[in-house]
Amino acid sequence: MKYRQLTTEQLNEMHKEFAVFLASQKIDATKWQEIKDTKPKRVEEALNLFSDLVWEKVLSKTKYLSNLSKKNLNLFRCDTESIHRIVIKCSKENFDFSKKEDYKWFINNSKDTSLSYFKGQKSYFKENNLEIFELIEKGCVITNGDLYESVFKIID
Repeated sequence: MKYRQLTTEQLNEMHKEFAVFLASQKIDATKWQEIKDTKPKRVEEALNLFSDLVWEKVLSKTKYLSNLSKKNLNLFRCDTESIHRIVIKCSKENFDFSKKEDYKWFINNSKDTSLSYFKGQKSYFKENNLEIFELIEKGCVITNGDLYESVFKIID
């Protein structure tokens, strides 16, 4: 398995896609039930293969990621050759990027002296999608990139 198996919740949300996947493997509902009842290893293999296919599709389309913590906001742009990163740190007392009101304050006060901006980039050490997946597993979420591009304009 290249990535990780989708969670039960994720698999439940993709039950139609999974049915199409099974059909492409010439497995109908009756046969799938029989496999589930008698061949748990085959079930695991099918779930792993489907999960990898889903992850591969999602990761191939992922261009932006973000990760919020109390004092830091990490923004990533994933290009074909490298990952660009912007880190925003806030030195304000009791500030927390994950709190809605603090995040809103940041958006409205992006040039405040309590905010520090750092940017950098690195080439991929592994396959692009594997590195993007690792960032997701460490807490990043996929975004539309609006915040990254806005902050990039501020600091460029």
